[in-house]
Amino acid sequence: MLVQWQVSLMTTQPCDGCGEDVRIAGGISDFWSQAGGSTGGVTLELADGSEHFLCFDCVERLPDGRDVTAADIDDL
Repeated sequence: MLVQWQVSLMTTQPCDGCGEDVRIAGGISDFWSQAGGSTGGVTLELADGSEHFLCFDCVERLPDGRDVTAADIDDL
């Protein structure tokens, strides 16, 4: 019996702002594939206590000079 394994070359997570899949470095898939690279986003805890994963492009689009809330993520 032939068994085929499919190994993803990276782990991703959707950005809460734009919805695009963002690379997450250091996952189990990186261990097996030995792929290198950096994470394409970050999880932020906002002023209202909510947490959101955003790609770096969406982080750049957040408002300056005031506390960011979930409503700002919805506006992205």
